[in-house]
Amino acid sequence: MNETNAGGVRRRSVEIVVPVYNEAHVLADSIGRLHSYLEESFPFPFRITIADNASTDATWTVATGLTLRLPHVHARRLEQKGRGRALKHVWSRSTADVVAYMDVDLSTGLEGFLPLVAPLLSGHSDLAIGSRLHRQSAVVRGPKREFISRSYNLLLKAGLGARFSDAQCGFKAVRTEVFHALAPHIEDTAWFFDTELLVLSQRNGLRVHEVPVDWVDDPDSRVDTVRTAVDDLKGMGRMFRATVTGRTRIHAVPRRTTVPQNVTALPTAAATAVEPMEYAS
Repeated sequence: MNETNAGGVRRRSVEIVVPVYNEAHVLADSIGRLHSYLEESFPFPFRITIADNASTDATWTVATGLTLRLPHVHARRLEQKGRGRALKHVWSRSTADVVAYMDVDLSTGLEGFLPLVAPLLSGHSDLAIGSRLHRQSAVVRGPKREFISRSYNLLLKAGLGARFSDAQCGFKAVRTEVFHALAPHIEDTAWFFDTELLVLSQRNGLRVHEVPVDWVDDPDSRVDTVRTAVDDLKGMGRMFRATVTGRTRIHAVPRRTTVPQNVTALPTAAATAVEPMEYAS
């Protein structure tokens, strides 16, 4: 995946993980769309990794079939459930410069992917998140999920001093070396994984880049909102205690540097495609 151009300059690379559980009915179409879009529009080497976390349907069969048909698609099988577990497993082993993930339903418009990863590839930022609450986002979803999302993010601001606007949008990326430093300190293996990653990043002075997204709610979502809400509240309590005791401070977090001269830089247009929101401690 790490390639060089005609002049021997190494090209920056991205690994996109799609975590799945019992998604055989949509997997081939979604991965096919994603693969085609990246092949046609993404100017950097990429790998798509399907992370099957303990599916009980034909998901793994479909996934392995896609790896034979599409050149940039790979698959990993985990025997335990948990989106956070799947992401941690693949991201921790990645050799790409940047690791990212998106939900299999592709609720987030793919046009936002290059603006998401551009500031990480250039060395400008450490993490990047899609935000459905950005003033420039275009979001279609029901009032119940809108209320839950906004309430959760308000609780994060009030309880943990969060400065990011949308913790749970399934559209995120992080510099791989940064994730390797944070990974041993992330305890959650399910939906709170995203929030824990962001809180740890903020506590350690990392720069987070937010981009607006076009997002359409998936009516077939498998998320148990009540159970997830309870788990999130427990996670917030754990993170609050960790903050008070100083356990969220990590000394080995790598600091940003500009792209070295022997690495291909980003096209200027890619870095200015959207009006971002950025913050750092």
